[in-house]
Amino acid sequence: MPNSPARDLVRRIDVAGSAAADLAHLLDRQWLITNGRGGYASGTIAGAITWRYHGMLIAALPAPTGRAVMLNHLTECVRIGTSHVVEFSGSKPPEDPEGLKTFVSEFWLQNQMPTWKYQIEDIVLEKRILMPYLQNTVHLTYTLLSQQTNVSIELRPSLNFRPIEADVSLNPELEYEVRARGERFEIDSRTGYPPLRVMMAGQTSAFLSDGGSRREISYEKDAQRGYASKGLLWSPGFFAAPLKPNEPVTMIASTEDWHTMSALDPEEAHATETDRRKRLVRISDAKVREGMAAELVLAADQFIITPAGRIKNAARARAAGDELRSVIAGYHWFTDWGRDTMISLEGLTLTTGRYQEAAWILRTFAQYVRDGLIPNMFPEGRNDGLYHTADATLWFFHAINRYVEMTDDQNTLRELLPILNDIVAHHQTGTHFGIGVDPADGLLKQGEEGYQLTWMDAKVGDWVVTPRRGKAVEINALWYNALRLLEKWMRGVQQGERADSLAQAANQARESFNRRFWNAATGCLFDVIDGPAGDDASIRPNQLLSISLENPVLDQVHWRPVLDVVEKELLTPRGLRSLNRANKDYKPKYFGDLRARDAAYHQGTVWAWLIGPFIDVWIKVRPNERAAARKFVEAFEPHLNEGCIGSISEVFDAEPPFTERGCIAQAWSVAEVLRCLALTAEE
Repeated sequence: MPNSPARDLVRRIDVAGSAAADLAHLLDRQWLITNGRGGYASGTIAGAITWRYHGMLIAALPAPTGRAVMLNHLTECVRIGTSHVVEFSGSKPPEDPEGLKTFVSEFWLQNQMPTWKYQIEDIVLEKRILMPYLQNTVHLTYTLLSQQTNVSIELRPSLNFRPIEADVSLNPELEYEVRARGERFEIDSRTGYPPLRVMMAGQTSAFLSDGGSRREISYEKDAQRGYASKGLLWSPGFFAAPLKPNEPVTMIASTEDWHTMSALDPEEAHATETDRRKRLVRISDAKVREGMAAELVLAADQFIITPAGRIKNAARARAAGDELRSVIAGYHWFTDWGRDTMISLEGLTLTTGRYQEAAWILRTFAQYVRDGLIPNMFPEGRNDGLYHTADATLWFFHAINRYVEMTDDQNTLRELLPILNDIVAHHQTGTHFGIGVDPADGLLKQGEEGYQLTWMDAKVGDWVVTPRRGKAVEINALWYNALRLLEKWMRGVQQGERADSLAQAANQARESFNRRFWNAATGCLFDVIDGPAGDDASIRPNQLLSISLENPVLDQVHWRPVLDVVEKELLTPRGLRSLNRANKDYKPKYFGDLRARDAAYHQGTVWAWLIGPFIDVWIKVRPNERAAARKFVEAFEPHLNEGCIGSISEVFDAEPPFTERGCIAQAWSVAEVLRCLALTAEE
């Protein structure tokens, strides 16, 4: 493997000469670029707005504001001569009597940064979008590639400052205040949001105010999902600048102060960000520095964030010599979740060689432990987490172990040991949400009416779709693994008495697990035992964790039967189904309004992240068939041209063509596919 990428990483979508019917495909394909703070810009390749989460600048603002849509859209036109104006990208799909059409001739990601080529009559125009790292700033750069003269670009910003999750029907202010500071402009809603600062760079430009105008936009995806789908956007006017061949023009929009947003000119900012991204590939595991894997190294970077606005936590971390780091679970709408962070940590930070940030993430979450639990999630715009999870804390042990195994950072381990012992003690005596060990068999039970505590956590109103109260198979696999890991670590610090106590608890749990969870009728494991309705024999992927973890709780004699059942019933080219087809609750499609979607969320819907445990088990059971395991992971490559280009979606329909659904880019999907690409690479 080379020490550094010899060329840019490019993923190209060739749409030249697309038929009118192909525009629908361009509306389904989306792009995403992020800023390392949880902020982003995203939209469709065609340029139209199709749901509330799209925008040219979604800023990550301090609590209690949270992420906010600050620049919803940019209508882009070229003026040819003095009067001929062509709109080549608008908020709605372009229409003409022949049907739908688009001016996009090419789209590609260059080092995961989106770039377009437009053919507008005989004009060829390139556009690229950049977000400088750790800034709520976006650069939109336009370059005339053809040789025309007397051509200019006109850019009309459309606004409705609002929280990221707010309905699009939320009305904007009657008037935004526009303040001019020479060639710099501030647009202020006077409602507590920071002003949006806008400037043009590269050519002499002008702002033409039209007194403010409104237009109504229809959001197709929000309509499909059962939400309000019509909303107003406000525009103050438009910016105009001449286009000269090969001389870029850039609009810069930001919520940062003027000094920060203009510290680097657009070309310097682009070069700096390109260098940063190439360095990320260069420091990653040698097995993932080329091709699809290298692209996922850069996709992984989108999820590692410095949380905006947690001032106390950031101060506490810095006082200890650390930096605050966390993981966005998925774009567009997820914040940082404890479970997703711990499952993703190896793929996002260890496979990519970002060991220091892995340590910061682990120590960040150690700060948040309360009553033996780490937070399930941090709601948008809040500093405090919610703790309703039975598995995130146990995944914490797994993540720490993978970190220590790769780095041998014994100092961090010793620092965390008192917290880990406290976690186990709380689980043994019982903590919130009915989480606690049953002394009769040493197994971990969980469940409280109205809460969804495992990763199968869909809830609509008061309806918990898959409550799984009782003793869940993966919870007990994680519990056993945590006991064995802590036992090993306590022996390592010469705490033999404590280690013996942990071993005794682990032995009891293992004996009970193998006696209680094996279901001879299905040839695999019960999903939950001792639930309100008895034992649940549903065939689900959760049972893989009884084998995949470092300390497998399941007796080896059952490993192959479990793998065979899961492969036959649940495996797809996009991950694993969450429920087998023969089950009466099986749902083949994840679609519709919130209730319909959540009813299907864990009832058949395919999850990409589950390919990770599947590959782990495959290699344990079939160690001589690593090449076959590799093919399961490489099957994701075509998906990088679908959904969010260059990334991996959260979920997929359970039946062909396995349409992507949910978040367009999901941390544990990217992390587990990337980890498995390294795991299955040729030595």
